[in-house]
Amino acid sequence: MSVIFEKSKPGKNGFRIPDNGLKDMAELPEDLVNDGIDLVDVNEVDVARHYTALSKMNFGVDCGMYPLGSCTMKYNPKINERMAALEGFSRLHPFSGDSLSQGALKLMYELSVSLSEITGMAAFSLSPAAGAHGELTAVMIIKKYFADRGEQRRVILIPDSAHGTNPASVAMCGFEVKEVPSTKEGDVDISVLEQMTDENVAAMMLTSPNTLGLFDRNITVIADILHRNGALFYGDGANLNAVMGVAKIRDMGFDLMHINLHKTFSTPHGGGGPGSGPIGVAPDLVKYLPVPVVRKSADGYFLDDACPASIGRVHSFYGNFLVFVKAYTYIRMLGAEGIRNACEHAVLNANYLLAGLKKAFNLPIDRTCMHEFVLNDEGMPNGVTTNDIAKRLLDYGFHAPTIYFPLIVHGSIMIEPTETENREMLDRFIEIMISIKKEAGENPEMVKSAPVQTPVKRVDAVLAARKPVLKWEK
Repeated sequence: MSVIFEKSKPGKNGFRIPDNGLKDMAELPEDLVNDGIDLVDVNEVDVARHYTALSKMNFGVDCGMYPLGSCTMKYNPKINERMAALEGFSRLHPFSGDSLSQGALKLMYELSVSLSEITGMAAFSLSPAAGAHGELTAVMIIKKYFADRGEQRRVILIPDSAHGTNPASVAMCGFEVKEVPSTKEGDVDISVLEQMTDENVAAMMLTSPNTLGLFDRNITVIADILHRNGALFYGDGANLNAVMGVAKIRDMGFDLMHINLHKTFSTPHGGGGPGSGPIGVAPDLVKYLPVPVVRKSADGYFLDDACPASIGRVHSFYGNFLVFVKAYTYIRMLGAEGIRNACEHAVLNANYLLAGLKKAFNLPIDRTCMHEFVLNDEGMPNGVTTNDIAKRLLDYGFHAPTIYFPLIVHGSIMIEPTETENREMLDRFIEIMISIKKEAGENPEMVKSAPVQTPVKRVDAVLAARKPVLKWEK
């Protein structure tokens, strides 16, 4: 497909700049004159058709299934967008002040209350702008908590199955990272954890369920080991979609957590919009939450900065507000029963796919999964790899799953269908995955050269990551 500049011809758009009364450019200040502006000369029809055609070359959740494990790429209901587009929200300036922002403040307050009810945490801050930002904010709270107690704990424990942002957030806050191994069954190795947990351990960060798509069967034992040592237990809430409405994170023994609104609560993310990573805490940690805090009084809602024990601000203004609107809409539309149903269907869909695929693909840990599960490429014929399988899926109209993560499974293929896919789509996915394995045996070069049906064929992933080409040049 040609680029828009190649469709440009002088005079094609028919637009003329009105006479500004200037005889020549000499009457303009030199710093305002630029002869090098390279604007395209095309008409409105050309522009509309060009960018519509470009949009059809892309793949998104509105086009088909997006089974990215750990990313929870569920369909985003359009009612969310309509609510976020209401002028009272979309045109609200962050400097408007409390008296002119009562609707927005009420929404944020009620969203925080809803998140507390879903997780069991005492209070939430909506300030963090993404999941990793929520992690960092939580580690800052952990640091201040122990500083106030006069303790110099320097270690935070991380399971070997953790998201990569966990150790990064810990290191950025000045703590030492120590890795805790998993057992062959995918649980934290309790015997090793007990040996590692000493007076220098401030906390442990754990995703629940974990990135293998499994619920750790020793979750309360882990919490007890940490708490007996005086350490805190942090929950990475990236996989909240698997437990919301069924179990509360606080009841599992966690002291603080973050939630990915842009995952669990159906707001666009990645290229589709900003994220949001609210952080929830147990009662003893509420005073450390970032400011400002949304409060409710007899006179209405207001932002409170007078919190002397707070870690301070972590975001300009109060976070990514329109993400709050979308998540709030999703929660209110579903209600308590709907939230539970969404969770149960996410887990059911994942186990349905697992049952349909494990006869054809290797399942490293054969357990009932939660909302996602991990296969790998062990046993694939003719040297076909996980990467080849992912590329071939694109030819059949599916986005590739998450691949090569978690790192503790060699050649991992991490699949999460979410609750928004129906049985027909799940059956189609199973059918295509099995057909790809058959192709690997009968026509391996077809799989190894995939994708062949997409506008862009297989790229050099290493080169694309290290030397990305982000603009067109003549």
